[in-house]
Amino acid sequence: MKILGICGSLRQASTNMGLLRYAREAAPEGGHIEIADLSDVPFYNADFVEKPVAVLRLFEQMAQTDALMLACPEYNYSLAPALKNVLDWASREPDNRLLAGKPVAILGSGGGLGTARAQYHLRQVCVFLDLHPLNKPEVLVSAFAGNFDEAGNLTSEKVQQQVMEQLLALQNWTDRLTR
Repeated sequence: MKILGICGSLRQASTNMGLLRYAREAAPEGGHIEIADLSDVPFYNADFVEKPVAVLRLFEQMAQTDALMLACPEYNYSLAPALKNVLDWASREPDNRLLAGKPVAILGSGGGLGTARAQYHLRQVCVFLDLHPLNKPEVLVSAFAGNFDEAGNLTSEKVQQQVMEQLLALQNWTDRLTR
């Protein structure tokens, strides 16, 4: 199973990217996780005559995956612009071919409620895009409770177990949806 990880935070020491890096390292047997690079993806603009190279690269990655894993930071009680931007770009492809029907796992690290509000907003976006988010287990992580090192790497064994459980659930969810 191929999973594309997309992180809504562009910061190098992002704890959300740390969640995806751990997921990539701990992918279950038969699973492969690639992490998209959003650093050069411009804001969506219908005036673009040709799609930028970074967008074409992202589309190719999306087309080759069975499922998505979205690391959703919380900015001002909502999802991060970089993550929403990628979904906006992809949704403009004919027949929503890159997103429609695709299984999705959502996880996130942040303050307060650990990105709960942002994840719920992202779920609303998923409804419109015909993405199929995994309902359980939720991964809502505190970025400020010693779960990560200074570089944003996941160090908490408890959270590592949650990520593993979500990966296994995503694998089962993808199998159910693609039978």
